[in-house]
Amino acid sequence: MRITIPLQIIDLHEDGFHPLVDITIFGMPFTLVLDTGASKTAFDQTMLLQAGDNALIKSSDRLSTGLGTNSMASSTAMINDMHLGDLLIQQFEVAVLDLSSINIAYRQLNHPEVLGVLGGDILMKYKAVIDYGEQQLTLFNPLL
Repeated sequence: MRITIPLQIIDLHEDGFHPLVDITIFGMPFTLVLDTGASKTAFDQTMLLQAGDNALIKSSDRLSTGLGTNSMASSTAMINDMHLGDLLIQQFEVAVLDLSSINIAYRQLNHPEVLGVLGGDILMKYKAVIDYGEQQLTLFNPLL
């Protein structure tokens, strides 16, 4: 089954563009940056704690790389109900990081805050096609 989701492309002025995608978790709407360079989907710890139960966040021994550092401590969380358009993703593990610097930069540019990044784990599993011209993300659900 093909699922098409609108993207919002934001202009970062001198630093290029970011595609944003809307999701729902815990029955609440959020926005993610679609990040083909991120190997794993990651959510901001503070925003996730405000939205859900902190018991779902577990410490991890792994250090996250990227985001300008090789030594960012991380945690993980199991998300039971992430909706991307009409696609429901159940029992999905995300990295949980301090992504506040992204939201500080976005606020300075008058862009919406984001919960985190939608990474290659989801994009690969659902055979994502990103169309900047049409401003849409197409996913293919292998189960339907």
